[in-house]
Amino acid sequence: MTFTRLFCTATAALFLFLAGRAQSEAGDLKVTEMAVTTKIVKGNPIDSVWRISSSSVKALYCFTRTQAPKGVDTTIKHIWYLDGKVMGEDEMPVKGSRWRTYSRISVQKGVSGEWRCEAQDSDGNPLKSITFRMN
Repeated sequence: MTFTRLFCTATAALFLFLAGRAQSEAGDLKVTEMAVTTKIVKGNPIDSVWRISSSSVKALYCFTRTQAPKGVDTTIKHIWYLDGKVMGEDEMPVKGSRWRTYSRISVQKGVSGEWRCEAQDSDGNPLKSITFRMN
């Protein structure tokens, strides 16, 4: 085996190893807390919404606390659904082993139905979801 061929084979093996490691680390991302809330104060939700009137708020937030292997730099996506229809999406960075983030959706008066916010990893795999009813 020539040096060039050996070098290319070793480089390819290293690339595959590192790609597999990054994929497995992103796959180890876990949602440890999730809440739909009316407000975020000092990086934390102030309440947890299960049922709410659309006339009582202008916006809602989905708070997510994650846990990941040390050194992971990935993203998490929140997808907001109303009666199964996508109403909004937000992609946020996850830059630490313990990370908090949140997304926001505007609420229009008179909107009602079953809502769900789903957290997905960077590959689109569902991590956790939360549901609530809006009257």
